[in-house]
Amino acid sequence: MSDVEDQRLNEVSALGVHTTSSNDIVIERSDMVFIAVKPQQVRPVLLEIAPKVNSSLLLVSVAAGINTSTIERVLPRDARVIRVMPNTPCMVGEGVSMISRGKNATDVDMRTLQTFLSSVGFSSECSETLMDAVCGLSGSGPAFALTAIEAMSDAGVKLGLTRQLALKLAAQTVLGAAKMILEQNSKPGELRDQICSPGGTTIYGMHALESGTFRRSLIDAVEAAAHRSKELSLIAERSDIEVAARIEESVERVRQISG
Repeated sequence: MSDVEDQRLNEVSALGVHTTSSNDIVIERSDMVFIAVKPQQVRPVLLEIAPKVNSSLLLVSVAAGINTSTIERVLPRDARVIRVMPNTPCMVGEGVSMISRGKNATDVDMRTLQTFLSSVGFSSECSETLMDAVCGLSGSGPAFALTAIEAMSDAGVKLGLTRQLALKLAAQTVLGAAKMILEQNSKPGELRDQICSPGGTTIYGMHALESGTFRRSLIDAVEAAAHRSKELSLIAERSDIEVAARIEESVERVRQISG
């Protein structure tokens, strides 16, 4: 692993991982490299490592909003690139990692990466055209779920529960509801109807949720995150076009001077 921060390198090194401050060393000693930087840092990193990249190396990008084609334009023509949209629950083995292939990535590459990512949760391949939607739903989704859990625990505290107990109840409730969907292969609406007895407490609570536009707010949140992912992609593409135009202008000037 390479990084610009010594503290982070020391933390990772303590886990038995080989660390360095040189990206070139990572490229030279690896078969598969993850580009795990902020979107605005992707191009500088790619320009730095491009001279070392060849077809024997698999590059995996986890940068939000950066298309494989954008990455491939900076690298040698035979570069093998795969894009991944993971989420933070990977840290506890319950993540979601959707992957899409670049033009040179092979079936073996996809299977290898999917097996690797399946060790920390669910992983599957999707078309890159769906990656913005994936980013909005599963990429940003944990933040939305955590906000819901926090709000539920706040309600518990308001009603007299201790903060510790309220948070435990809220988190376990959401975990249990998610497991019912995944393990019973049931639709959320069907399971909800099993809980909402006529004239009971839950249907009254559901009415309050609908009055507060809970469902619409979640849909809007996922859509807004997906739109931002698309914006980041367009910004990256625009940057590439502008750089290419400047290079072309420079070349033309040299030709004029030479002529």
